[in-house]
Amino acid sequence: MKQLLIFFLLIFCGVLFPQNINGRFSSSLYSFERFDSADVSKNHLRAYQMLNLNLNYGDVSIRSYLNFENDFAQDIKDDPRLRFYNLYLEARNIFNIGTLKLGRQPIINSVVGGLMDGVSLSLRKADFQLSGFYGGNVPAYQKLELIENFSDNYIAGGKLSTTIIRNLQLGVGYVNKNFKPLDYKAIRLDPDLNPIEVLIQNKSNQYQFIIGEASYYLPEKFSIDVNYEYDLNFKETSKIEFDGRYEEIKDLGLNFYYSFREPKIRYNSIFSVFDYGNTEEIEMGADIRINENFTVLGQLGIVNYKDDNASRVGIGLATSVGTFNYKKTFGYAGQMDAISGYSAYTLADGLITPSAGFSYTTYKLSPDAEENSITSILVGMNLRPFRKLSFDIQGQYMDNKIYKDDFRLLFKLNHWFNLNL
Repeated sequence: MKQLLIFFLLIFCGVLFPQNINGRFSSSLYSFERFDSADVSKNHLRAYQMLNLNLNYGDVSIRSYLNFENDFAQDIKDDPRLRFYNLYLEARNIFNIGTLKLGRQPIINSVVGGLMDGVSLSLRKADFQLSGFYGGNVPAYQKLELIENFSDNYIAGGKLSTTIIRNLQLGVGYVNKNFKPLDYKAIRLDPDLNPIEVLIQNKSNQYQFIIGEASYYLPEKFSIDVNYEYDLNFKETSKIEFDGRYEEIKDLGLNFYYSFREPKIRYNSIFSVFDYGNTEEIEMGADIRINENFTVLGQLGIVNYKDDNASRVGIGLATSVGTFNYKKTFGYAGQMDAISGYSAYTLADGLITPSAGFSYTTYKLSPDAEENSITSILVGMNLRPFRKLSFDIQGQYMDNKIYKDDFRLLFKLNHWFNLNL
């Protein structure tokens, strides 16, 4: 499988003479101070060069997304790093029903979302869509390599969905993810209680789920999304999730959210022997539109743990120049009070967009614990002299008992390009 992936990708990269090239290039500098111990700190200056490049010929494209990074102030192991987030061939409208992707590509899935090296195929006909994927996990730091032990580190799945009923989308799918932990050595005792070094080799651990999805949308009245996951290894429900919104009353929106979750434990994992508990979460919210410039937001949430619960409330104001929020949590998850605000306003027809934000948070883990606080401030500006070129600069400040007077600076250049050959 690995050899086939490399072979086909090289073949298509070599024979594709693009009609169109588009993408984005970004160059960033990020400076910050990092404490390795209580009294010793180091200044870092990390540089990031990101390229998003698409080569297009008719219904065939090669899509790539890579990043090169290095620290110019400190010597760090594994620097410089070249990360390949995407590098795949995409062929659309195959027999007018199919889309094929081959190579390193994103996977959007509630169980195994992320990246994979492999192949995916999507077939759409009338009101039905059938999709499937198979591939390997991506190596650490997104190196342009295929992971070892492909048979122990693969991802596979598929989904059938339909919109045959008006305003309703239904889907059922299956996912299987295998991930083999790295072997390591540890000190253990022999039968005579003498310490010896032992090679620890964990078995391949696996996720295996059946997924069900349903979405119903009635314009200007209400919408609801339902997700269900069943764990085939442990033969139990893993997650139930409802997310709904009612908006039939003018200028008023009501939201409702419910979830039931079991912790995702890999098959054969030692963690499966512990007495863990599931969580239930309920949240209700409302947004009231005062006029075209002001909207008031509010929410109330409760999380039930195995033997206790936690709550949260929040109120906010969304305006044409920014947002302002207050949040409070209390109960088993700890106590927190937080106020925050953010504003960004475009001037001179988009030439300059200054921005500023702040937050102040107090928190403690229990009513009798010591109270701590965090203050954060950011000030930035976006300068866009041309439609395809922009510059960003942002200063970030944070202060608490660990990151005392922490100041960071980010500079970023963006350039978009689109060439027809």
